[in-house]
Amino acid sequence: MNGLQRMLNDIDMEVNLTRHLTGKDSLDDRVMAAMKQVPRHEFLPADLRYLAYDNGPAPIGSGQTISQPYIVALMSDLLDTKPTDTLLEIGTGSGYQAAVLSKLVAQVYSLEIIEDLAVKSHNRLNRLGYNNVAVRNDNGYFGWQEHAPFDGIIVTAAAPHIPQPLIDQLRIGARLVIPVGLPYSYQKLMLVEKKANGDLDIQTILGVSFVPLTGTCNTETVHKKILKPGCH
Repeated sequence: MNGLQRMLNDIDMEVNLTRHLTGKDSLDDRVMAAMKQVPRHEFLPADLRYLAYDNGPAPIGSGQTISQPYIVALMSDLLDTKPTDTLLEIGTGSGYQAAVLSKLVAQVYSLEIIEDLAVKSHNRLNRLGYNNVAVRNDNGYFGWQEHAPFDGIIVTAAAPHIPQPLIDQLRIGARLVIPVGLPYSYQKLMLVEKKANGDLDIQTILGVSFVPLTGTCNTETVHKKILKPGCH
């Protein structure tokens, strides 16, 4: 069995093990096809490519990681995308999650606060032909207003609360997938859906472990509410 097939089998196994938490017996066929099409080894440093198809995170430099394949697939599935969608990603990292999403939607806008990672992921995605992904070096907390509203938003680092600017830039009926919790502590993967009346349907999916979202507003304060009303 090659590494890619082993990774896909591991994702299926994780889906089965966590179905009592996620409510999912399987992931969308489009998502699994995207996971199969994107060469994960291309998004890892050369000396760590032997880890590419293991079902776990791996370091990519600058204190950041490429997420576990199962989590990439699950978060992509939770967005419930359509081929015509425009998505916002907060935390480009290596560009792997953006590459997977690019197979599912029309356009991905991705923000990365670490300049070195932003430049490398931009160049990598261009070299590999992911022409519907735009990467910008910026603070993801505030989103990318000029391209809003988005048909979905995904955050690939843990925030202490759900940033209000991201809620504001989410289209009615669209979904936000975000890990919420303390850095290097217990975190919850949250699914947020914006209702027609502006209310939010917030669900906890399962426990996760992500690197912290940097550049956030008042991250030194842990708020009791998941959603912070404002940033001043």
